[in-house]
Amino acid sequence: MVVVFVLVAVAVLALLAGVHRYVWRRLVGDTTLPGSLARRVGTVAAFVLPLLSVGALVSSRSGFPFVLQQVLAWPGYLWLAALLYLTLALLVGEAVRPLLRRFLARKDGADGAVSEERTVAAVAASDTGSGSTRTDTAPRAEAPAAPAVADPSRRLFVARAVGGAAALAGLGTVANGTYGVLRGPRTKRITVPLAGLPRSAHGFRIAVVSDIHLGPILGRAHTQRIVDAINATSPDLVAVVGDLVDGSVADLGPAAEPLARLESRHGSYFVTGNHEYFSGAAQWVDHVRELGLHPLENARVEISGFDLAGVNDVAGESEGQGPDFARALGDRDRSRASVLLAHQPVVIDEAVAYGVGLQLSGHTHGGQLWPGNLLAELANPTVAGYERYGDTQLYVSRGAGAWGPPVRVGAPSDITVVQLASHQA
Repeated sequence: MVVVFVLVAVAVLALLAGVHRYVWRRLVGDTTLPGSLARRVGTVAAFVLPLLSVGALVSSRSGFPFVLQQVLAWPGYLWLAALLYLTLALLVGEAVRPLLRRFLARKDGADGAVSEERTVAAVAASDTGSGSTRTDTAPRAEAPAAPAVADPSRRLFVARAVGGAAALAGLGTVANGTYGVLRGPRTKRITVPLAGLPRSAHGFRIAVVSDIHLGPILGRAHTQRIVDAINATSPDLVAVVGDLVDGSVADLGPAAEPLARLESRHGSYFVTGNHEYFSGAAQWVDHVRELGLHPLENARVEISGFDLAGVNDVAGESEGQGPDFARALGDRDRSRASVLLAHQPVVIDEAVAYGVGLQLSGHTHGGQLWPGNLLAELANPTVAGYERYGDTQLYVSRGAGAWGPPVRVGAPSDITVVQLASHQA
């Protein structure tokens, strides 16, 4: 097992080194002159930025002082997102590069032909004007053609044009994705018909929020934006579906405090996500309870017209605190409507087996960074949105925050108001 881990680690490091080398060559080596200040700065950045990224990743899991985590997080995590989109943009540029060279070569050739015609015409006009006549008709000996050599200035122009466009596209994508996260999640609304829901509970609204990911980057202001957005919907119930934090209560307790101001008719409920088990799940369960949220640790409560159940995240199995569907759902009256809070959508099969009407999940972030959605599809039955599995319905939120880079591309953050509909209405 250790050997496999080492081999994978070496392969990942080699890949990252190769990608950085490629980005440096296209953005620095090909576009700057040897010895120039720009090349020296670009070369230093090519070494420093990946070190900051490694530092950001290691510090969050190694108990570094929280201030140091914050210092490393912004440049380190943002560079990971920038590296992804710079590489993708440069790869697109590889297809553009030969087309641009060909276009410039043809343009130079056309300009050269026009210049030669003008020279010949000028010589002919000069001969005619001097009154001289040519009597020899022997063809002139032509000088051998010089071998084609790429014009250094043209090559530099192409490198700078393609590199500049790639940098603009890649960094612009990251900037827009960062703005989307820091602006806060948008509110979505869906209506879900729920079997067994009585007429009296028709229109019951659950505000679903997941993957807030408080940490070195997203803090108290981020929590307050989410609380304000939820309260603006006047929900009947709030469901916080895991991955609230990336850090300890000691470091992030103040950042979570605005959750105490959540407003709803039937209260706020919380289930753990996998990141809680990286951050001290037991302490966080106690802390959210102090803030007025109701943790559902493999437990069930009766709400107006339906059963609300919650299970621990599967990551809790390593601590003997994994999901226990029998405890949460085993003895319930299946004629009643039911809603299950479970962080990861992968537990949908167990939800189906226990006759759950609706499962609310998060975890996937919708992929967060395109084309990450393609990888998320390999590990999850549903990446985002609504799907039906037999008689059980599943809704997966993209989440309200971001893990690692505070950037989202192609997967905007959301808070979803799920309105339950009765078949009797």
